[in-house]
Amino acid sequence: MTTPHSMLSLSDEVRAAVEASGPVVALESTIISHGMPYPDNVAMAREVEQIIRDAGATPATIAVLDGVPRIGLSDDQLKVLGSHPDVSKVSVRDLPYVVARSAHGATTVASTMRLADLAGIRVFVTGGLGGVHQGAESSMDVSADLTELGRTDVAVICAGVKSILDIGRTLEVLETLGVPVVGVGSEEFPSFFSRGSGFRSPMSVPGIDDGGPEELAAVMRAKWGMRLHGGVVIANPVPEDEEIPADEMQVFIDRALADCARLGITGKDITPYLLGRIVEITDGRSLATNIALVRNNARLGAALARAYAQGG
Repeated sequence: MTTPHSMLSLSDEVRAAVEASGPVVALESTIISHGMPYPDNVAMAREVEQIIRDAGATPATIAVLDGVPRIGLSDDQLKVLGSHPDVSKVSVRDLPYVVARSAHGATTVASTMRLADLAGIRVFVTGGLGGVHQGAESSMDVSADLTELGRTDVAVICAGVKSILDIGRTLEVLETLGVPVVGVGSEEFPSFFSRGSGFRSPMSVPGIDDGGPEELAAVMRAKWGMRLHGGVVIANPVPEDEEIPADEMQVFIDRALADCARLGITGKDITPYLLGRIVEITDGRSLATNIALVRNNARLGAALARAYAQGG
């Protein structure tokens, strides 16, 4: 039986599943508070949790509320995340500060991984990974998501790296950190809004209905069984009929990056600004694709959590 860290507050539903070593899927909260507008964000969060329940697993949305790291949220707590004006974007470096000040914080991929690990949860679903930013050779702007993937034993299901980033350099860093990057149902690494990126996935498994979750669970058990600490990146392309093709998407990204540079936006504010600006530029198409890829990842996450739990 897994014993979660004493500083965490688990919902009754999540605690029962963790103590029974049942299938549990962690979910981040930055996508709720900083990734989509209200009320679409709360509706998306509820829908994703229900997809996971309907597929036989327990959802565990993670956030810091009133200074308490919470694993599994009530409906009212989801509303706070989606609408409260003072919810900070919290990576690993920010956790001590937000907890000590009894504040609200929405967790990024990195901090969600760390808290999921402390709770004994090994499968995590998000939209897209952070990574190496454009121009990082001079700015040194590299997401803490990559550092966390190099040391924390959680499998992260995503639709690839956010397409606003330098995908090639991100894949190079993941290789350096010893993080397996596994494509699902495709040999090409996806780029969030698009199924393609121009880069191959270093590894691949079949799709969700063709044994992919079982193969992924075996990879997780083999990695951690050999004490090869760190995460696994599982790259699950957005469904073909809901993607924005990469060449079309690049035009929107270039325009948003130019706006970002003109306004002097830097650091952790870059990604929320760019994603919001792209929603505006695409007249909402990118938001619809974002929601579609999260739904798709949730279905795979539930299947993987079941396969991993069944393997003991």
